[in-house]
Amino acid sequence: MNDSELKKRTKQLALRVMKLVGALPKDAVGRPIGNQLIRSATSVGANYRAACRGRSRAEFVSKLSIVIEEADECCYWLELIIEGDLLPKEKVEALLDEANQITAIMVASRKTAKGE
Repeated sequence: MNDSELKKRTKQLALRVMKLVGALPKDAVGRPIGNQLIRSATSVGANYRAACRGRSRAEFVSKLSIVIEEADECCYWLELIIEGDLLPKEKVEALLDEANQITAIMVASRKTAKGE
């Protein structure tokens, strides 16, 4: 998978999360979880794009570390949505799978970039 495909995939994650958050309850539980999920999901793509523009290998690795943290945070919020019964599991699990896959891809990319 090349950087162009990953840029598209991370942007699609953010767009899909935006739609999902629109379906969350507009209450004291749904609003803050939705806000946190949007923040982390949009950060994945933004920081991946920044990593691709990195001026050095160290900068690339550093930005990828941020991408990994944010993608993993997306997984956390999606798990809370499922386990807290905020939305039906069927509406969330494909998005959770995608966030987990992106996390794994970025971890592997960071290992490669670090020469591990």
